Amino acid sequence: MRIGIVGAGGVGGYFGARLAAAGQDVAFVARGKHLEALKADGLVVRSPAGDLQLPVQATSEPTEIGPVDYVLICVKTWQLPDAIDAIRPLVGPDTAIVTVQNGVEAPDQVAEVYGRDAVLPGAAEVIAYVEGPGVIRHLGNGKLNFGEWDNTATPRTGLLRDAFVAAGLQATVPDDIWAALWTKFLSVVPGGGLGTATGAGYGVLRTHPATRRLLTEAITEIRDIALARGIRLAGDVVPRTLAWVDQLPADGTTSLQRDLIAGRPSELDAWTGAVVRLGAESAVPTPVNTFLFELAGARALAAGN
Repeated sequence: MRIGIVGAGGVGGYFGARLAAAGQDVAFVARGKHLEALKADGLVVRSPAGDLQLPVQATSEPTEIGPVDYVLICVKTWQLPDAIDAIRPLVGPDTAIVTVQNGVEAPDQVAEVYGRDAVLPGAAEVIAYVEGPGVIRHLGNGKLNFGEWDNTATPRTGLLRDAFVAAGLQATVPDDIWAALWTKFLSVVPGGGLGTATGAGYGVLRTHPATRRLLTEAITEIRDIALARGIRLAGDVVPRTLAWVDQLPADGTTSLQRDLIAGRPSELDAWTGAVVRLGAESAVPTPVNTFLFELAGARALAAGN
C-alpha cells in the first residue's frame, strides 16, 4: 500500500516512520531543514516504544510521488488550506484522504475540494514533536481513530487499520466517527481556551471553584452544539470529560495554550473559534467560549499573531 504523509512533524513523522519500518511504501511531503535532514540522514525516532533510524522517501514536491492509496494530512489546522491544494498530485480516483487535525471542521474543508467519498475523517492520539531536523521525539500514545463519512464498514478502512496495527500502532474505526471527533473536541477545547486566559495548568483549572465551573460550562456549550447538529454523543459525556480532566497531569497544558503564550501561530480559530461559529450556525448560545475566544484573540494580537 502506498501512503503519502503530508506534514512530517510529530504526528506524521511518528506514524509514517512506524508504517515505513513495517514495510509500507511511505512518502513524506516536508520542507526546510527538516526535509534536508530526511534526505541526507533519514528519519530518526526516539521513543519509549523503541528507537528507529531509517531512510525515507521525502520531497517538497508531491508531483514526485504521484497518486497513492492513502494521504494522511498531518499539518496544523492553520496550515490546512495550503495542504489541501498541495495534495492534488497525490489524489487519484481511489485515494482515501485521512484528516487528523484537531477540531471538527477539517473533514468538511477537504470534502469541499475532493468530495465526501474521498475523505476519511480522523483524529490522532499521539504525543510527539520534532526535536530537531530529521528527529522525532515520541513521548506516548500512537493511535488513529478514523472512519467513513457515513460510518459504513469498507475494505479501505479495514486495510488501513490493519496496517497501523501491524506497525505496532493503534487504530480504531469507531461505530460513529463523528461522535468520536466531537467527544475529543469538547475534551480539549475548553481547557485550551481557559488555560490560555488564565495561564494555568489543569491542576488549577479543575480545583479552583470558579475555573471548574467555567470549564464545565464551556464543555456543556460544545455538547449542546453537537446535539443540535445531530451528533449522537453519550448522555454522560460532560461528567465523563470532567473525570478525564481530573486524571491529567496537574501541570499539563494544551498545545493551543502553549502556542499562544509563546507567541506562535495557533489553532485558536479551529478550536474556540469553531465553537463560536458553529454555535451561531446552530442557534446555540456560547457565552463562555465566546468570552474565552475574545481573550485568547487579544493575547494573539498582543503577540503579533
